[in-house]
Amino acid sequence: MRQRIQSVDFLRGLTIMTMILVNTPGDWSYAYKILLHAPWHGLSLADFVFPFFIFIVGISISLVYKSKVAEGATYKKILIRSFKIIALGLIINAFTPYIPFFNFGGLRLPGVLQRIGLVFCIVSIAYLNCTRIQLISLAATILLGYWLWMVYVPLPDGSLPTLNRAPNNWVNYLDQTLLKGHLWKPDYDPEGILSTLPSLVSALLGVFIGEILVSKNNRKFFLLSGIGSVLLLVGYIWSIVFPINKALWTSSFVLVTAGYSTLLLAIFYHFMDQEKRDFGAIVKYVGANAIFIYFTSSLITKAFYLIKVKNEVSVHSWLFENLFMYSFIDRTLASLFYALVVVSFYTLLAFFFFRKKLFFKV
Repeated sequence: MRQRIQSVDFLRGLTIMTMILVNTPGDWSYAYKILLHAPWHGLSLADFVFPFFIFIVGISISLVYKSKVAEGATYKKILIRSFKIIALGLIINAFTPYIPFFNFGGLRLPGVLQRIGLVFCIVSIAYLNCTRIQLISLAATILLGYWLWMVYVPLPDGSLPTLNRAPNNWVNYLDQTLLKGHLWKPDYDPEGILSTLPSLVSALLGVFIGEILVSKNNRKFFLLSGIGSVLLLVGYIWSIVFPINKALWTSSFVLVTAGYSTLLLAIFYHFMDQEKRDFGAIVKYVGANAIFIYFTSSLITKAFYLIKVKNEVSVHSWLFENLFMYSFIDRTLASLFYALVVVSFYTLLAFFFFRKKLFFKV
């Protein structure tokens, strides 16, 4: 049995824990700025979480399918797994804690798990059928083509597109045309149709890094550090003309986030897999049930916002005001502490599942 790469498990778990942290403040109006997504262009800690996870999906694809042969049974497994992940995302969007438990009217169709499912499916099939050169060419073509499309291709009314949060950029235009009434916000969705295209490259870059991790190269730390540095350099230079933007998943955003992912992985790989330093086990437990922990936390968080208690106050607000604000003077600090308690709860839940050898595979 192939020995697991500890640094990948650690990075996956750390990503999920950070995702829960930024998604569950006690009060959104009093969250630290670094834990909120950038208003539009730019980067904050919250903006790294999703591309990191997509990047890790790519690494996992290269590890799982490296020795697989493209055949019907393999494709069937890929399609079934992709369908399950997408279905879980739709369940989160449709979920209501009251009877009926699911509301499909005006259902938001895009979402985090939906994008993960699509990316996993497309990149897995591409990996099974394309050479490394073909995959690199595909990634470069997508990034360049996406930039040219977003900046230079006129909209149907003949006007040039912009990169503003408005209907006159291609991402928002297509989402509002094809998914109107089924988006996160009336004017845009951060996991929309067109922006899924460059997210494929986030996974493809993970595929390339995964191949390096299982290679016989003895200087992996330096190779990964060099690749990460190049990705950052190119990404930041590109951002001068194509700004870093998570909602649009711009090409510069792909390269910069993949660059940071690679550098972090290089550091973890050096200490955990090369020097065999055993630390962060609790974090790796979260990574062992990553999709399940994310799905469960999303469902419970949504329920806490929707269920009302005294004076029509949500469970979330009641808990925050009565258990957290009671002990804190600073509301922003209390908001952070609430999120940390939520992260701790799901970390302990992951630890319990690991000890019981319960692994929920999608």
